[in-house]
Amino acid sequence: MTEPNKKLRPLPAFIFMSRWLQLPLYLGLILAQCVYVFHFWVELKDLIGAALGNEAALQHIFQAVAVPGAALPEKLNETTIMLVVLGLIDVVMISNLLVMVIIGGYETFVSRMNLESHPDQPEWLSHVNASVLKTKLAMAIIGISSIHLLKTFINAASYKTEVIAAQTVIHVVFLLSALAIAYTDRITTMTHNESKH
Repeated sequence: MTEPNKKLRPLPAFIFMSRWLQLPLYLGLILAQCVYVFHFWVELKDLIGAALGNEAALQHIFQAVAVPGAALPEKLNETTIMLVVLGLIDVVMISNLLVMVIIGGYETFVSRMNLESHPDQPEWLSHVNASVLKTKLAMAIIGISSIHLLKTFINAASYKTEVIAAQTVIHVVFLLSALAIAYTDRITTMTHNESKH
């Protein structure tokens, strides 16, 4: 039985303490999250302004969803609204990805947060480890890739066939990568459980 709060020797203690060097990285990601929140509200404000007939907001919306080489629409239509909303969903999904990396990464690699009794503890945090975090990140990336692919398909007439094919191949690669990560995780878990018995 190991001693509780056993004191580490100086060198192992110093090496273990080096994990705190990651703290500025997670704080930087929190600032990136703030930028995404600001961007979300700017886009939402412009969408509402365009719907209410504000010409400046309308032009900003058209520029945001414009495809190189395609003519800008003359009025707000369903496709433009859909593209803006997909952009907002994209921001939310990237923001969710940031939350997973910040909270899960800090809990896994830096220090415990002791959120067990907190009513708002994320469901996935109770069983988070590096492997689970990788799988969740892969799923989030697939979701983001799906939105970008959908935006491309909506504007398919404005893109070359090679561009659409390349984006589709990249999306399939993301899917296969996520399946490979999940399968590897399953094999590792099964091997670990068998070694216990």
